[in-house]
Amino acid sequence: MGNLLLKNVLLESGLVEESGQPTKTETEQKDILIEDGVIEQIADDIEAADGLAVLDAAGALCLPSFREMHIHIDKTYFGGPWKACKPITNGIFTRIEEETQLLPVQLETITERAEIVVKHLINQGHTHIRTHCNIDPSIGLKNLEATVSVLEKFSDQITYDIVAFPQHGLLRSKVEPLMRQAMQMGATLVGGVDPATVDMDLDTSLALTFDIASEANAGVDIHLHDKDTLGFYNFEKLAELTHQHGLEGRVTISHGIALGDIDGKPLEHMMTILRDAGIDVTTTVPIDRPTIPIPRLDANGITVSVGHDSLTDHWSPFGTGNTVEKLSVLAERFKMIDEKSLGQVWKYASGGLTPLNEAGEQVWPAVGDQANIVLVDAVSSAEVVARRKAIVHTISNGNKISE
Repeated sequence: MGNLLLKNVLLESGLVEESGQPTKTETEQKDILIEDGVIEQIADDIEAADGLAVLDAAGALCLPSFREMHIHIDKTYFGGPWKACKPITNGIFTRIEEETQLLPVQLETITERAEIVVKHLINQGHTHIRTHCNIDPSIGLKNLEATVSVLEKFSDQITYDIVAFPQHGLLRSKVEPLMRQAMQMGATLVGGVDPATVDMDLDTSLALTFDIASEANAGVDIHLHDKDTLGFYNFEKLAELTHQHGLEGRVTISHGIALGDIDGKPLEHMMTILRDAGIDVTTTVPIDRPTIPIPRLDANGITVSVGHDSLTDHWSPFGTGNTVEKLSVLAERFKMIDEKSLGQVWKYASGGLTPLNEAGEQVWPAVGDQANIVLVDAVSSAEVVARRKAIVHTISNGNKISE
């Protein structure tokens, strides 16, 4: 936990409206004193005590830091030579088959490249990382060992979750014993992938997933790509098991592709089911298929977070780790073009934090808040999102951690 004095930071203080429409973000320049990782004082001018670290923001905008909620640091090309993906010939099974040969080879560089990904995410404004880690017969628990080692190395800079992820199918690859062992070796969440289409036994696969989670007293984060009504059936069964195991508020659907396929009353009913189970959704904001209705989910009380999935690997060559860019795509996709809505987009990457609330009132930062902050050369969060402004500094618990 750090002690730091931030001088001359720009804080959002309100919205200016014309004819009832938001037109400009009001700001004020302040100093912020951080003690033991917590914001202790916000004032016009704070004098630095002897020996206190000081960072002059020179008028940079102060915003909540990011939470990367879906990444795979254990199987990446990032930091190595350029390599595009091979064509898909058999759906998800193309990649699964490819991994059986690729992952053992990647063990030689896994630690080095995972560290490069983490450093890159830190420089892009992230102070929390949730990574999925392959648990499969081709590499056993070796990817997990490397992932735990890398993230422990950065534990004084970021917080993290590790999802034990049976990419090749929990039943299909017979990794139940490895999954249970993974939950004792540093994994913090139980993962899964398309139980209906990969394992071809939705009920047995999901029941086993939740049994492992209950045994480990852990939450669940499951990749669900199935479309249309099959996808919705996945969601219904997931919600049932969430209630049965008392895991309300501890289950995540990653991707949730079917939410972008079905509208009207079925979607309204499904949103009620997910909200009642406290199930949240993480998305990469895909543009190559119908994007899940992020603003509608949010308006209906379902927490939505964004993630990158990869920064280039054998699944996709497109990830960048730039969450400002990701939020800009989200805003453009849903036609969020005014000052207020552009600023509110920030919550999808910050764990729900925004400088101003929906009423345009300042709610962050406040005395007592954890000092997880990014500084950006901009006049408002709306400008950061729309113009894709670069992160200048990342501060975690009062310590500057970006290079």
